Amino acid sequence: MNIQYKPIGIVHSPYVEKSQAPRQGVLNEKHEFVIEVFQDFSEGLDGIEQYDYLIVLCHFHQSQFKGLKIFPHGSSEKRGVFATRSPNHPNPIAFSVAKLIRREGNSLIVKCMDAINGTPVLDIKPYIPSLDSKP
Repeated sequence: MNIQYKPIGIVHSPYVEKSQAPRQGVLNEKHEFVIEVFQDFSEGLDGIEQYDYLIVLCHFHQSQFKGLKIFPHGSSEKRGVFATRSPNHPNPIAFSVAKLIRREGNSLIVKCMDAINGTPVLDIKPYIPSLDSKP
């Protein structure tokens, strides 16, 4: 089986190095990010302004898979990689619930992300609390 994704855009971030980015995007409300949606996909943004939050799926292009058992942040015990929030998964897909500040043409100005500059965007979906939030 061969799976291929075509990026729909790119993240312009204040962070250039992985070490500069916060551990989790939800912990980062002070910096703004620009999600530049490529022109071929910009029509897909119509109506997005009605949402306060967006689910942004990215490819952690600088992530390095380190095996199926890893040490989670702050832990001295190894766990299965799927039981962690580490970016170092077999398929390094980032999941952020980003706060939409505004739309400017084919760009979305958001907060609450942990992506570094140049991170490819795979998909954007509206965050709908009644569907996406569980107690």
